[in-house]
This record gives sequence, C-alpha cells and structure tokens, in this order.
Amino acid sequence: MEWLLLAPARSCSRRTCLARQGGADAQAPSGGHSVLVHWKDLKCRDKDTAVKDDVAEPPGSAQRRPQVNGHSFSSHDQSRVSLREDLQEFLSGAAPLHQLDDLTKVNPVTLETVLRCLQARYMVDTFYTNAGCTLVALNPFKPVPGLYSPELMREYHASSQPQKLKPHIFTVGEQTYRNVKSLIEPVNQSIVVSGESGAGKTWTSRCLMKFYAVVATSPTSWENHKMAERIEQRILNSNPVMEAFGNACTLRNNNSSRFGKFIQLQLNRAQQMTGAAVQTYLLEKTRVACQASSERNFHIFYQICKGASEEERVQWHLPKGSTFSWLPNPERTLEEDCFEVTREAMLHLGIDTPTQNNIFKVLAGLLHLGNVQFTDSEDEAQPCQLTEDAKCSVRISASLLQLPEDMLLETLRIRTIRAGRQQQVFRKPCSRAECDTRRDCLAKLVYSRLFDWLVLVINSSICADPDSWTTFIGLLDVYGFESFPDNSLEQLCINYANEKLQQHFVAHYLRAQQEEYAMEGLEWSFVNYQDNQNCLDLIEGSPISICSLINEECRLNRPSSAAQLQTRIESALAGSPCLGHNKLSREPSFVVVHFAGPVRYHTAGLVEKNKDPIPPELTGLLQQSPHSLLTVLFPTDPKEKTQEKPSGQNRAPALTVVSKFKASLEQLLQILQNTTPHYIRCIKPNSQGQPQTFLQEEVLSQLEACGLVETIHISAAGFPIRVSHQNFVERYELLRRLCPHASSSLHNSYSAKGHSEQSPQREAATLQPLLQDILHTLPALTETAATPVGSAEGTPAPLHCGRTKVFMTDFMLELLESGRMQVLEQCARCIQCGWRRHQHRKQERQRRAATLIQAAIRSWLTRKHIQRLHIAATVIKHAWQKWRIRMTYLASKELDGLEEKHMSQAHDSLSSSLPPVQTRLLGAIIRLWPLGLVLANAAVGVRGFQRKLVVSACLQLPSGSSGSSSSSSSSSSSSIQAAQEDQAGVRSIRALPQGSIKFHCRKSPLRYADTCPEPSPYSVTGFNQILLEKHRPIHV
Repeated sequence: MEWLLLAPARSCSRRTCLARQGGADAQAPSGGHSVLVHWKDLKCRDKDTAVKDDVAEPPGSAQRRPQVNGHSFSSHDQSRVSLREDLQEFLSGAAPLHQLDDLTKVNPVTLETVLRCLQARYMVDTFYTNAGCTLVALNPFKPVPGLYSPELMREYHASSQPQKLKPHIFTVGEQTYRNVKSLIEPVNQSIVVSGESGAGKTWTSRCLMKFYAVVATSPTSWENHKMAERIEQRILNSNPVMEAFGNACTLRNNNSSRFGKFIQLQLNRAQQMTGAAVQTYLLEKTRVACQASSERNFHIFYQICKGASEEERVQWHLPKGSTFSWLPNPERTLEEDCFEVTREAMLHLGIDTPTQNNIFKVLAGLLHLGNVQFTDSEDEAQPCQLTEDAKCSVRISASLLQLPEDMLLETLRIRTIRAGRQQQVFRKPCSRAECDTRRDCLAKLVYSRLFDWLVLVINSSICADPDSWTTFIGLLDVYGFESFPDNSLEQLCINYANEKLQQHFVAHYLRAQQEEYAMEGLEWSFVNYQDNQNCLDLIEGSPISICSLINEECRLNRPSSAAQLQTRIESALAGSPCLGHNKLSREPSFVVVHFAGPVRYHTAGLVEKNKDPIPPELTGLLQQSPHSLLTVLFPTDPKEKTQEKPSGQNRAPALTVVSKFKASLEQLLQILQNTTPHYIRCIKPNSQGQPQTFLQEEVLSQLEACGLVETIHISAAGFPIRVSHQNFVERYELLRRLCPHASSSLHNSYSAKGHSEQSPQREAATLQPLLQDILHTLPALTETAATPVGSAEGTPAPLHCGRTKVFMTDFMLELLESGRMQVLEQCARCIQCGWRRHQHRKQERQRRAATLIQAAIRSWLTRKHIQRLHIAATVIKHAWQKWRIRMTYLASKELDGLEEKHMSQAHDSLSSSLPPVQTRLLGAIIRLWPLGLVLANAAVGVRGFQRKLVVSACLQLPSGSSGSSSSSSSSSSSSIQAAQEDQAGVRSIRALPQGSIKFHCRKSPLRYADTCPEPSPYSVTGFNQILLEKHRPIHV
C-alpha cells in the first residue's frame, strides 16, 4: 500500500515523494506542515476539467480524513487549490500508470514518463511491461509466488490471444512457439536476453527453458511421453551444471554468468521438443587464478568444499577449516552453493559417480595448486624455491592430478626454449613472476578443457539427431554490460559483444524500420536514435582499431609495455569520438565511451591475456598423467609434434583471444540474422539487490543505454508488421471472395505462369490489381470491427501499400486475420456441406443396397423353408395315404370275409333266443364293437388264447342263464373252456357275443379316435367311421 507525502503550497519546493507504509515516517519540510494520505483517497479529474474550490467530497470522507500534527487535510482552504493543481499535474499521468501494459501508450513518450510508468508498475509487483516490440523485465529481487508456476505457463499456452494477457516472458515464449508452428519464413526463432550484470538474464533464460519444456512436450503415446520427460529433465538439468562451473559471485550479481551461451531448443515437424544444443562463448577462465576484491571464484569450488562428505574430504584432501588462496570469501553462503543439486543434475546427464569423483579430484588439485608459492632464488641460474607451506600443497596437488611431483615442479620453474635451425633445446630457470604465470596457466588450461568437455557431454546427452528436428528456438544469454574499478581484456570482450548485440537491435528495429519506410515511400518523421557504429569502429574497425593494435602487439617479439600500448592507442585513434582520456589516472589506461556509458580499461597485462600463451611443456606434462579424466582432456595427438617442426618464420601466427572471440561472435550474429529475433531487456532497479527499491538514476541510465525510448517512438508511430506483396497476396487473397465483382482471371493467370517465369516488373504489375481487390475489402472489414480504425485523431493509416511491401499495424493485422478466418470458415462450411452430402448419398446407396440384399436373402430363405415344408408335407401325405389305404383294405377284408360266414347264424340266434332286453343290450354292444377290435389289435405281442382273454375281459361276456350263480359260473367256465378249446372262436368283432355284456368306457381311448385326417363338416364320428361306413348294425 502506497502513501503520498504532500507538502503544502507555501513550502519553497513543490515535491511529491513516495514512501512505504511500513517504513520510517516521512519528515515534513521545514517551514510548513505535511499531510500523509493514501493515493487512492485522492480523486483525479479529467484533464480538460477545471479544478474548482468547492469540490464535493464523498460522504464520510471527513471522518476518515487522516490527520498529522493536529491538522486535517481540509484545514488549509487557501492552499487546497494549489495542492490539487499539483496533484492534478502529477496524478493525471501517474494514477493509471500502473495499469498501462505497453509503454507506447504513455503520452508523451519521454524518459520521465516511461520511468514513472515502470516505477508505478514495479511498486505494485508488476515486473513485465511491453515496449512495442520489446519486453522490459524488472528484477523483483524476491520470490514471487505463482509468477512462474506451470499453471500460469499452461494458461498462456492455451490462450487464443496471449498478447492480450498481462505482459510476461511466457508471452514472448508462446509467440515464438506459435511462429514456429505457423511455418512463416524465417521459421527459426531467437530470443535475445540482454541487460546489465544482475538484471536477471540467467533467471529469465531458465524460466523460458522451463516454459518450452512444458508446452513443447505433448506426446501422444506413453513411450513418447516417457521420452519427452527424459529430454525435458536433461535439458533442465543442464542449467545447474553450467551455472556451477560457469557462474560466479561478482560485485553486482551473486550468480553472474562468466560465459556466454546460446541454447538451441530443437523441435521436430510436430513442434515437439526433441533435444537441445549448447554453444558457449568466452569463458572467463582467468577467474580460476585471479579474483577481484569482494568477488568469488566459480561456484563449483565452494560447493565441493562445503558439500563434500567426511569420506570425500579425506579422499580429496579438503579438511574442514582449510584455506585456499584461490577461494576468497568462503564464509559467504549463497543459494548457488548447493552441491547435491549439481551432483544429481550430473547424474541425469549421464555423468556417473566415478566420473564425478575424478572431476572433483581435479578441482581439488587445482585448489591446492593455488597454494603453491615461490620465492626468488639467490642464484639466477637456479630455479625458484618453494615456501614451507607450498611443499605440502605441491605434493597433494601432484597426487590428486596423478602427476610426478618432481616433473610438476620442473615444468613450473624451468622453461624450455627451442632456437636455431636445428631446434636446439635450452632450459632456463623462470623468475618468480614467470613461475606464478605458469602455475596460473596450468590451472586455467585444465579448467577450460574441463568446461569444454562438460559442454560436449551435455550436448551428447541432450542433442537430438539432425534428421529428427527441423526447426529451433534459440535462447541467447550473454554477459551484460560491465564496468568495474579495474577492467581488463575480459570486460573489453564482454562490452564489445554487447555493442554488437545493440547494433543488431538498432539495425533490426530502429534503423531498418526508418530506412525501409523511406524506401517504400512512407511519410515518416525520423527519430534521432542512438547509433553505436562509431564505438564499434573504434573497437573492431579496419585498418586500425583497439583490437588490431592489441593483436599487433602480440605478434611483435618483444616485451609489451602498458604505457607504450596506451600511447599507441591514443595516437592512432585520436580522431574517434568514442575514445576518451583520463588524465588523473596514474595507471596506463584508455577510456571507451560505450552506448551504456564510459569504461576505463587498464593496459597492464592486456597483451599477455590476449596472447594466452600455453607452454608446450605444460600440455606434455598433463598428457603423461594416467588420470582417467586428464587422458580424455589431453589426448596424445601425433599431429601436434609434426606441427612443431617448422621454423618460426614459416609457422602461422597463433590465434589470440580477441580473434577467437570475434570469430565466434560473427558466427553467432549470422545465426541471429537468419532467425526472427525477439528481445527481452532486463532492467536492474537498484545495484544493492533490494526488493521494492526503485532508484531512478540507475534505471534511467539503463533506459538510455538500451535505446528504449527510441524503440517506443518508432514502434508506437510506425508499422510493426511488414509483409511482401507476394506473401500478402498469397495469404489474404481469400478476402477477394468478400467482393463478388472481383474477377479471378488475374489470379488464374498469375498462378498458371508461376513466380519464376515472370520478371519482377511483370510480377509487380500482376500483383497490383490483386492488391487493390484485397484493399477494397477493408471497408467491409472495418465496418464489422467493434472499434473503428480512424476513430482517434492523429492515428496513422492502419495499412499502407509500399513499393514492395505492405505495412500495417497490429489492429489491421487482427482485422485481416479475422476476415481471413471468416472466409476460411465459409469455405470450411462449403467443404463440410459437400462432404456431408456425399456421405449422406453414400449412406443412402449403401442402405438401399443393404435392403435389396436383405430382401433377396429373406426371399431365398423363405423359399427354401417352404420347399422343405412342401417336401415334408408330401412325405407325410404319402405316408398317411398309404396307411389309410392299408387300414381300409384290412378292415374291408376282415369285414367282408366274416360277414358271409356268420351273418346268418347271428341273425337267427339273436332273433329267436334272446329276450327283448338282451336284444337291446346286444344292439348297444354292436354299436360299440369297434372298441373291442381296437383293444384286440392294441395288444401287441399277444397271441392265441391271451388275446381272447383280453377281448373277453374287455367285453365282460355274460353267461346264458341268469338264475343262479352256480349255473352262471358253470356256463361261463364252459364258455371259456369252449373258447380255449376252439381258439378260432372269435375271429372277428362281428362275431356275435354270448350273454349279457357290460361296458363301462364311455370314451374311446384312442388319442386321435375322434379326429378325421380329412375333416368334413358332416362327419363327426371320427376314426370309427372308417369301419362303420359300409355296414351299420341293425337295431332290433
């Protein structure tokens, strides 16, 4: 919460200052009272509205009006008007400043307004602000929860228009990723993160790598998901290793990168990250043996001294409490001193524990080598002597590096000289200074080779095959502009690199835009931007420059003199406006006026550092070591021996540090020129690293140095989007569909002839009508837009057609893209309708065909079923007819054969001997006689007498006399006996029974006795009718 300390109008100075709520109370100026109010309690009026005395206050404002020293805010009526005028002047632009996401919206665009906007946003914890085509990043110097969370990364990635979200480094990351997906040339992207040391460049690069690792790994299968996670983990683990071996604590930054790196994030055709590659530039290896006051060595030395276990301390000879001359300020504890993080990251990169142990042994040996001190010998012909403490250090260092102790001392104290045509070898003892130089050279050589080897290991672990990736996104993290009390060759190279990057930025966004506008015929008010070409001519120009003079001093076979080098530079480059002089300095030096400010460089030791001599005996000594790591770092190459044979006159001059760095910098700039660059300017609010502290003077110098105001001017008033006529027509020709009168003959002729067959003049003449047709659609598009284009006065035309390119604003680009999407949606609807119609017709044809097939199959199945039924019915019918005929025949034969034999006897006996009652019973029995026939026939397997018994039992034949039981029994027995005697007595059912017959069955036992095979409505007697049709019994 912010408060305003307001001075009354009668004070001598009208001051308005910001104070923290929790800080010390602000003191009132002498001679008047001050009022402490919250800035939100003050209402700001419109600019065009006059401030009146009788301003209406909201209800209750008097009660919550703050009081200081017994005076309320409304006690001074006379000073209220002037106070409000002062507040109106300040708050009219300051109150909404923290809400402005783009510095191009600040009006007027001056250093003061831009500075106030950044300060207002910084005080409300808003650390990212757009500046046209550049993102300004303020270092918060404190952890901000949720500012770099994976959820926020996915939110920016999933947004349809991430540029409309709050400014963030994720906005730049998402824009580069979508540019790669759009495949618009140049497809490859690069992000240049620049700024002073301590401004947050390393942290910004790290967060961008995390962002790409999250959004660019979206595999479709589980195996790809595992592989993507492994690649992501390796890429992220390369940061701790590179920072441990390449970063150090300086005066301005606790984690300053002492090398430049360009990271290529490699993407495949599906825009998925498949690997990465790291390229380093100019490691500050002199820091191993020489550290400035209040600075530290590389982080890895402090990590092994603080994080090693007791067993490792004994193995590496690093006891607790031991001191090393190359390890200053060991008592400081930093966040970067975490040894376990580095070791775990090395394991993920494929560096196993034994290899790590060998690396840390070498580093411990270098620390002990730094404690080796020499004293001058009394006899110049004898080598320098060691101090008492240095003898133990030499022995430990030799054992850790696995070098013979005597050979190590001999190499450090005795120099080998080859002279003459026959290359005679001379051995000369070195002075104390030369011994120290050779010792430092040995340490720098080992550490630089170790760093390069780590880079190779990291690249082999994270780099993908050349055939597996097609595009890349580059992250350039270079050392920022540096200016220390003592500046040497390292600072000169670092500031030279920053000058080249500044020129690239100026050429790409400032000078290129203005020149291109002029060439294309745009009316443009030029801005006097800050060009640093004069400074670059001073450093690298031809034929004479600072670099050329330093290289020339290295080629001369003479001892270099600091004063002589200063004199040569000042005399040869006296006409340069960027070369300054410091007459009060006692040490030889020269001043270079960089784009970020003047820097004084000391000439002492400049030539020696540029030579970077490596005595061959040092390399030979390290090649003789049986150490497993040193044999990899210093392999024995037979070509080196053959290269040493030529004499000094024919030998090519050795490359200097400046020459190597210049060549690598040119290669880097060539890569950047072939990509679409994006810029992030990191700003350091204060040099003390304190949060919520915004020092205007320091920030102002950085804003002036990076040319931010000129960028805002050109970006706000110009056209940030430039497209060639050909690409514009190819992309937005679809808009011609919005105008039905536009003819397609020109496009057909243009497409038929092709681009290669037409000359540039004919091609331009062919494209012009197409451009005009597209431009005719703009009024229709602007009418559909929510905000009219020309609503604001003074706003430039949103689109301008130049000679070879089309220039437009962001609003016009969005308008064209929306129109293009509208046409594409219409085309998509047409395609969808045609496709759906085709699918519907196809489905209808398939449905009809299926119906016909089903009907045919059903018809065939039905016919087959009916045929089977017909066959079965025919078989049954034939069997039934056969059985019926047989049964009819058998019945007819039986009835016809017996009728003639017994008819006469039966008729006589019945008429004469039976009484009337029995005669009626006999008629009933005769009517039921077919039952006996059936029962007789049903007894299958019964023959002879048993058959007769069954018939008799069924019919219950009575005896002839009904008087007495004895006579009945005798007569029945006699009947049975007669039947037994004559088995053929009952030959037919038509045979007349003897005696009375009782029949108790009222229903035929046959299952189908009452069912006729051929039913007739007139026949109801059933199966018995077969036997009764011909002969019916005669009722007596």
